[in-house]
Amino acid sequence: MSVNDTAQNDNSTWNRQVYQRLKLALSLGLRRQLFLAVCDDLHLRNQVATRLHSTLAYPIGQVLSQPSNAQENSTLAYPRLVTLRLNLNDPNPILQINQWLANYPPPTVGASKDSPGRPFPVPAFQIVGVEHLTKQPVATQRLFLHHLRLSEQYFSLQESSRFLESNLLLWIPRPWLSAIKQSAPQFWRCRTGVFVFAGEPTPATQNSGYPERFSNPRSLDLGYIEQSIVDESVTQTELRTAGTELKLKNNSDFPAETQGNSVDKTQESPSTADLLKAAPQQQESTNRSGSASNNQSLSSLSHISSELTELVIATINTNIAQHTEDYWQPQQILLEIEELHQKQVPGEVLAEAYHRLGTLYRLRIEQGESTLENLMVAIIAYQEAISYDETSPQLPDILNDLGTLYWMLYRTPPNSEEGQTYIEQAIEFYQLALKMISPQTHSETYARVQNNLGTAYGDLARFSHPSENWQQAVLAYNEALSYRTAEMDSLKYAACQNNLGTAYWHLGQYNQPIVHLKKAIAAYNEALIHYNPEQEPLKYGMIQNNIGTACWNLAQYEQPAQNLQLAIDVYTEALKYRTPANVPSACAATQNNLGTAYWHLANLSQTTKEVRQKYLQLCISAYEEAIALAHSLSSIPLSFDLLASYNNLGLAHYQLVIDKSFNDDKATRSQHLEVALDNHLQALNGLSKQPEAYQTTFNYIVKTIRAFHNELGIQGQNLALSKVPSQLLPEILSKL
Repeated sequence: MSVNDTAQNDNSTWNRQVYQRLKLALSLGLRRQLFLAVCDDLHLRNQVATRLHSTLAYPIGQVLSQPSNAQENSTLAYPRLVTLRLNLNDPNPILQINQWLANYPPPTVGASKDSPGRPFPVPAFQIVGVEHLTKQPVATQRLFLHHLRLSEQYFSLQESSRFLESNLLLWIPRPWLSAIKQSAPQFWRCRTGVFVFAGEPTPATQNSGYPERFSNPRSLDLGYIEQSIVDESVTQTELRTAGTELKLKNNSDFPAETQGNSVDKTQESPSTADLLKAAPQQQESTNRSGSASNNQSLSSLSHISSELTELVIATINTNIAQHTEDYWQPQQILLEIEELHQKQVPGEVLAEAYHRLGTLYRLRIEQGESTLENLMVAIIAYQEAISYDETSPQLPDILNDLGTLYWMLYRTPPNSEEGQTYIEQAIEFYQLALKMISPQTHSETYARVQNNLGTAYGDLARFSHPSENWQQAVLAYNEALSYRTAEMDSLKYAACQNNLGTAYWHLGQYNQPIVHLKKAIAAYNEALIHYNPEQEPLKYGMIQNNIGTACWNLAQYEQPAQNLQLAIDVYTEALKYRTPANVPSACAATQNNLGTAYWHLANLSQTTKEVRQKYLQLCISAYEEAIALAHSLSSIPLSFDLLASYNNLGLAHYQLVIDKSFNDDKATRSQHLEVALDNHLQALNGLSKQPEAYQTTFNYIVKTIRAFHNELGIQGQNLALSKVPSQLLPEILSKL
């Protein structure tokens, strides 16, 4: 296979995944969603747009029975997705949508002499043809961007009277993505998701295809000493269990290690063997040629959605490549479902079959196979199960599972910007599950779903309305703790308290900081009571780190000396358990936090000169340890900004020398200033794409060179200049 063939196959796989994500996002039924689809290959764009239209405009699955009258006929003929080509004479997408709706208003459903009925849902719209703007005058291009800037009001919560009820999918080539980011930032902020398709650009017939660029400087506030970061992670529950013993009653948490809080599962599941009791076993000698014929038989299924079939085939082929023995199991369930459709069995029988398929894939996900395809098969299968039996006693569990699967979809690479849509859908499923659960009779299940809901709101806060969403997270965690007591399960109770503390910490960054930070500290301390440091050293150390960070924050508002000393004490305690040997990345983060706390304590006005020198030395030691550990973790992501740590270490060395109580000789002064300069230069090397942070660090370098001159004379200044890269010298010399 040639390199080009490999690239094409990679693009094909990528584009299939992006298409599935886009289709799923449009199928969720949420309103006022703004999606951007980026595709430079117009042939591919036309294929995907056409497939979306043919699949979603008149979905066969929604036609549950033959129409019995003209009114139902008109309802079934009304599209769910409308494709419009951008009007180049007046490139205003919102105006085009409103004009279409004025000409073709949604029909009324269920009207009678006693009831006016209700209007049919407003369709979604996909807009194509933006690429033709590059052939238009610059004034027309600017007009298009102007209309996008104005259209923010139709998606903003602040303009509820002007809501655009439909969803909008705007197809654009890559150059226009950059132009929208720069010149229509309000519109860009309203986006729900960005879907990028891989492909070679279609050659332009007239010009380069790039719209006029507009400047849009980015802002970044680089503090004098960087703020500590709370550790949001809860230790990951082990999800691999031998054989068929895997059951959710022993294994109730999905992993949520990366910047998230523990997410619980509620449903006790049958083993894999039980799931497949209706599926005949295949001979172990089945080979690749046999699998090809099996795939062919799957592709001929007529009663099952093509998307579900294609995804199952993709997972079967993946398992064959990995030489697993159970690749045929989903095939058998699909064939059984097809047979049940043909026999026109009752809906609850079909629902049970789809539920078995979803549960099979959910078990695979729990065992670590959380691929995009596995997640989507589980989601589609569970949604099909619900559509065929809305009265199933398992419905609350299925809704909770769907919420967690959507939450995991947000966490699954490739990390796309449509994550907000998945989290919102997860929240909707969790809320539906809660409506069906009595907290008095099913307190454990109710508490788990509330904890999941809190986690989802915390993730949603990263996309929009952080204060409001963190407040919702606090409410959910508190509600969970009303029914999850330490007597029931002390470790789950402690994990939920940690989650609550983290939610309060985030909320304190937006309003009532003293109140919320004190509540965060109280929740963390309550969690700490239930962790034995000998049995749970990593969790114990993590929560100590969180207490330290909350105390550090509180010191910015009241009793700075007392709260900073408390932060230092608990950071030091945390480092007994977050050691370089067992968790080097966590150890580095806590050392970095410890250095920041020492620096602030050294610079309090009531700190004496002698003690200030001691604190600065301890600050330097902590930062040096953090940076050294970071260098040993080249392939592991850090939870703190290493470039900021370089700057902070440089500032600590600089502060030590210019302090009037510093009495060491010139050689020692020179040594400290050289280390300060080296660290600032190290930070500068990594800040080329952050102009404001770059300028701040450059100013630190100039200030350090001046200190060389003030402390060591012209020889000291020359020594400093000899360390500076030659391309920086002209600008530095002009400022000395």
